[in-house]
Amino acid sequence: MISTSIEGSCACGAIRYRAVSKPTGSMICHCRSCRRSAGSPVVAWLTFSKEAFRFIRGQPAVFQSSASVSRTFCASCGTQLTYENTARALEIDVTTCSLHDPEGYPPNYHAWLQDDLSWVRFGDHLKRFAESEL
Repeated sequence: MISTSIEGSCACGAIRYRAVSKPTGSMICHCRSCRRSAGSPVVAWLTFSKEAFRFIRGQPAVFQSSASVSRTFCASCGTQLTYENTARALEIDVTTCSLHDPEGYPPNYHAWLQDDLSWVRFGDHLKRFAESEL
């Protein structure tokens, strides 16, 4: 059986991770919380089964951004790495651009457009959701 191995890291390389399955989702988030956490107008995420994901070098710092959400980042360089929501306890979201090959995982949709900044406009034809795709 051929296994999929997807790897990534923070900018300085202190934290590395590996997923051993294909992502179950790929999206661009426009929510206020992601924007504030990343200091960016949007954040691209891949979703993996928690069972298939692990940190293989170093341990990231954890930021509890709300009662149900924790985010990890590198304490040395600040790279945001993961997002976990207790409502989706079996999944973990990973920042697409922390992958070693982000080009291989384009997004499928935009979410939380109700929070979008007025000056952010994408010319793609991806599905768009005011909130989550669920």
